[in-house]
Amino acid sequence: MRLRHIRGAEEAIAASPYVIREPASHCGAFRELFGNHNPIRIEVGMGKGRFIMEMAALHPEINYIGIERYSSVLLRALQKREQLELPNIYFMCIDAKELAEVFAPGEVDRIYLNFSDPWPKDRHARRRLTSPDFMKVYDKVLRPDGLVEFKTDNQDLFTYSLEAIPEAGWKIDAFTRDLHHNEEMAQGNVMTEYEMKFSEQGNPICKLIASR
Repeated sequence: MRLRHIRGAEEAIAASPYVIREPASHCGAFRELFGNHNPIRIEVGMGKGRFIMEMAALHPEINYIGIERYSSVLLRALQKREQLELPNIYFMCIDAKELAEVFAPGEVDRIYLNFSDPWPKDRHARRRLTSPDFMKVYDKVLRPDGLVEFKTDNQDLFTYSLEAIPEAGWKIDAFTRDLHHNEEMAQGNVMTEYEMKFSEQGNPICKLIASR
């Protein structure tokens, strides 16, 4: 469930030094923004940002951009970010459909999709972030050897993704329906807020890794 709108969220986001304003103006030049030539990894639908901020802390040699379309959710992430010293992370408030307008071809090293909205009704399948339509968008911005990593507790969405991703011309390199009991795939796993909540409830966590 999404947070209700928080009054003043848009103004706070616009004023934050951690948010990239006019993202399209940086297309092809994000390494200049970070001041280095490190790989760029993005999380689409980052929620309150626990995952991507912990990743940035663990991997200072990688640049991270968290993407969240809902301003009230992004505001929560910014409040956490203000307490941290992380020079290798920025945020954007955009829709995932706009990625190809924001990033140049091959500019992104990896895309993380964590606990995305399952859009359970069949008529909404194209809105799922692992649908062929979105996989085409990721194909435009990822480097040739780039990866998409997807985690969810929703078994139906995961089954759909295992079918839809290959339909889009991608390969499933690895997958599990019980991440926390898969020693190989769980190595180095960083949990999101939802992952912590659902795993505490006893829900198995699914994960897949896809490439072209």
